[in-house]
Amino acid sequence: MQDIYTLTMLLSIISFAVATAFSPGPNNLMLLSSGLTFGYRKTLPHIIGVMIGFPLMLVAVGLGVGTVFEIFPTLYDILKVLGMVYLLWMAWQIANSNGSITQDKGKKKIPFTCTQAILFQWLNPKAWIMAITATTSFTHSEGHLFVQILMIAFVYVIVGLGSTNSWALGGLFLQKVISNTRGVRVFNVTMAVLIVLSVLPFVFY
Repeated sequence: MQDIYTLTMLLSIISFAVATAFSPGPNNLMLLSSGLTFGYRKTLPHIIGVMIGFPLMLVAVGLGVGTVFEIFPTLYDILKVLGMVYLLWMAWQIANSNGSITQDKGKKKIPFTCTQAILFQWLNPKAWIMAITATTSFTHSEGHLFVQILMIAFVYVIVGLGSTNSWALGGLFLQKVISNTRGVRVFNVTMAVLIVLSVLPFVFY
């Protein structure tokens, strides 16, 4: 174990994972809004998707996807633009959610599916920065590179279990505080604005 990570390094990885996974960002703010709007059970696929999607993305970045952007930096700029456009669309959807699954112009308002949450990670600028920073900061040995990346991903699975559920359950708690549709609508508009603001620093990274 000492050959792979020292205890100090492992604690640093855990601290970094806790700080980044629990901090406000598109994933967490969307989970909070989903928990309030749809409840915990219907938000569960979204939770699972984040818990699966980000560690998979981290492994992919650690194994070489990230180097593609070093060779072709324009691709990363394109991805950031696509991610921002998608986040703006998601923010618009959240802002226009009325607090229940209702028919609106022939379409149902529904929460994220597991697959959507997994794919969303690849358009989330914060997720890219987290994955690149984690894999470049906490891998140090070519001989153990694959094991190190898997360990970092595993840490994020465990930490993600706590962070995703905390934010989703936070939305469930808010159901007791915000008891009317107008309150939910105001909250969702606020979350939509915060989602956009939370990702701006990463867009200009």
